[in-house]
Amino acid sequence: MRLRVIVLDVNADPIVVTPGAISHPLNPFAGSGLDRAAEHRDDAAWLAAREASPDSRFMLLDADYRLLVDATGEPRWLSADERSALVPDVPASLLGVADGRTWFVLHTQAVLPAALNDGPPSWADLRRDGLAFDAFTAGLFAYARGLVHWQDMTRFCRHCGSPLVRVSAGHRAQCTSSTCGHLHFPRTDAAVIVIVEHDGACLMGRQSSWPEGRYSTLAGFVEPGETLEDAVRREVYEEAGVEVGACHYHSSQPWPFPASLMVGFTAEALGRDITLRDGELQDARWFTPEDIVAGIRDGTLLPSSRISVSWRLQADWLRERAGIDLAALTR
Repeated sequence: MRLRVIVLDVNADPIVVTPGAISHPLNPFAGSGLDRAAEHRDDAAWLAAREASPDSRFMLLDADYRLLVDATGEPRWLSADERSALVPDVPASLLGVADGRTWFVLHTQAVLPAALNDGPPSWADLRRDGLAFDAFTAGLFAYARGLVHWQDMTRFCRHCGSPLVRVSAGHRAQCTSSTCGHLHFPRTDAAVIVIVEHDGACLMGRQSSWPEGRYSTLAGFVEPGETLEDAVRREVYEEAGVEVGACHYHSSQPWPFPASLMVGFTAEALGRDITLRDGELQDARWFTPEDIVAGIRDGTLLPSSRISVSWRLQADWLRERAGIDLAALTR
């Protein structure tokens, strides 16, 4: 049986998606294809050789976790020689291996010479500029940003308070106390994000700090002793007072702002009643595909930013329920 596609006319130009014609692209920051080479993180000889190799490349992040870029906005990768000349005392953290090269990240607060870029150094912010990069660069940038943020925030042992030193090519932090010696690992905080459906409409909410008209899927952090599905049900009920039944995994996305993994779900609501409960949301509403088309057309509705998995949850729901291409609708 063929899928029935509903076509909604937007400014007299129908936006139609043929069933099966749309691929499912990876979320931003996902799928870089990098081999993280974890087996080499404690191999001092291998690391020294790779750091000195002319084939290796170094990503440079500043104090605000911004990426050094050239005049065209492309990453300004440093060679081993440039690294030695510019920031010789900054330790390199291993990111991995790809395309015959070894990739490292350097995190510095040093003032760089203008000659490096034939002008003042330029920097790219991941949240603002992430979509401008190819999948490999965006994924590497997200990985590097999350790692160096953890390094910045993990300087003292949480067990005894002694200073820590970085080991394992930047991926571990070792307590310096001879009576403690605890090993610290990077952490990632799981969060769920969900598009909730009921009888042909989806639930979205907005926070007061967002741009006027922006509505997004609901999200929240997973609590101790909680499954992802239970977190979906709790968060939706806490924020909007809507009870959720079945939940289904959709996709995930690294979200290094500063250290999260967004786990996307679709879910089915048991009813339509909305009660804003915890004060996090300014408003929450049910939107049909027709509501979304009309709101985007007249400027009263802004979908989620394309950098977030929330965009893909909305886009996939519109495509599957009404044959609407969100990207074309917002072009």
